[in-house]
Order: sequence, then structure tokens, then C-alpha cells
Amino acid sequence: MTIHQLSIFMENRSGTLIKVLEALKEANIQIVASTIADTADYGIYRLICSEPLRAYEELQKKGIAVALSSVLALELDDEPGRAADAIKTFSEAGINIVYMYTFLLKGKGILVFRTDNRPKAIEVILNNKLKYIAEEDLSKF
Repeated sequence: MTIHQLSIFMENRSGTLIKVLEALKEANIQIVASTIADTADYGIYRLICSEPLRAYEELQKKGIAVALSSVLALELDDEPGRAADAIKTFSEAGINIVYMYTFLLKGKGILVFRTDNRPKAIEVILNNKLKYIAEEDLSKF
């Protein structure tokens, strides 16, 4: 039901992103999806990749500040409003979405998110029969 996500903490200056991308390239690790949230001084580069545990180790070896966490992911039909429908389910259950991002993968929408109440979010997913994604499912698309 979960996907490992890497969060890389980077200074907002030239060359920091390429250091991360080159490290993943050298390790032959494929990026599936990524997003950068930034402030004036630093950014958080969140990514889903083909081999998150190995990517974590490779980035650490290069001295890159990286954290590994589990996030929830849903598979959605590629139609307008599907993300709104999914998020509404959590909102109605009183669950706050801390952050989220979406991407398309072989004709399906993938919604990746973190909540303020993971156990309750899992309960909502199961009770509402939402189609969730596990890490091993990403290779099936």
C-alpha cells in the first residue's frame, strides 16, 4: 500500500540538483516521478524511483542529505476530477493532506500523498475500496 520516497535536502544554488541526478544516473536508477518544493535558501527534492533503497544508499555515499520515507499512493483513472474525488474522501474523514503530487504512468493517474493520520488514511482507503499502489506495482504499469 506504500511507496518509498526519497527526500533530498538541497541548498538553492547552482550545481546541487545535478549532483543528485548524476549520482542516480551513475547507479543506473530510473526516476519515476519527482517534485521540488523550495524556499529562498533550500529545496526539498522528493522522488519516486526504480530502486529506492539502493538509491538512498548511493546518495548517502556521495554525502547527499537524503531521507527515506513511506508515502501512500492511489491509482486513478485518467479523467478530470478523479484526484478531487479521492482527496474529498480523506477530507470528509477529517484527514489532512500534508503534501501530494500526481503523475501519469501508462494511462493511469498516480496520486502520491502524505497525511497527518496514516493509520486512519489506510482505513479510509480500505473501507472505500480505493485502488492503492504498492512499490512493486509500479513495475507492472
